[in-house]
Amino acid sequence: MTSHRIVNHDEWIAERTRFLDKEKQFTHLRDELSRERRALPWERVEKSYSFEGEDGKETLADLFGTHSQLIVYHFMFGPEWDIGCPACSFWADNFNGIIEHLHHRDVSFVAVSRAPLAKLQAQARAFGWTFKWVSSAGGDFNYDYNVSFQLPEGKADVFYNYRTQTLGNEEQPGISAFIKEGNGIFHTYSTYSRGLDMLNTAYHYLDIAPRGRDEDGLPFPMAWLKHRIAYSN
Repeated sequence: MTSHRIVNHDEWIAERTRFLDKEKQFTHLRDELSRERRALPWERVEKSYSFEGEDGKETLADLFGTHSQLIVYHFMFGPEWDIGCPACSFWADNFNGIIEHLHHRDVSFVAVSRAPLAKLQAQARAFGWTFKWVSSAGGDFNYDYNVSFQLPEGKADVFYNYRTQTLGNEEQPGISAFIKEGNGIFHTYSTYSRGLDMLNTAYHYLDIAPRGRDEDGLPFPMAWLKHRIAYSN
């Protein structure tokens, strides 16, 4: 027997309608935040960056392709790792189908990791991913955008998610946005940590499921998560 409160249809509609008012408030607030985000100032990208992709060396400008805007997913995959982070892989499972839609709004999309290109390509093949994924191995890109860190003692105070905090992992997730305008490339936005939540479609479906993400009793919120191809093992 369920322990959840059960009501008749009319009561259900009345409560759902009341809750809809809160959802609308949230939607309007989100729209306002999006407007304010787009109004934030830009910073010029002064440094030259080099990446390795399937067609060879590419610059940051090359990653734009024919588009004026670029979204970068900072995918946690250290040079010595055998496979990328399960959480980033969870986010990446949402990427394939959206790329053409982004292109039609003048936006290019690419994932960037410090692991060698061959490792990125091996995971992409295993997972059936076709989105663009390049290696920043040997360069400063990940460090400059505060998603990779030097941790000589295995743990250190670093600047991540706009504050100094102690981390024990040299790789962290993030998303950055850039634009090409005039004769320059500009960094317009970056988000980290829980800021990535709204960009995971699967998590949003779980949020409307009866039990939500169902993570309260776990050692940490994503303790349940595996690489998609590992669930059947």
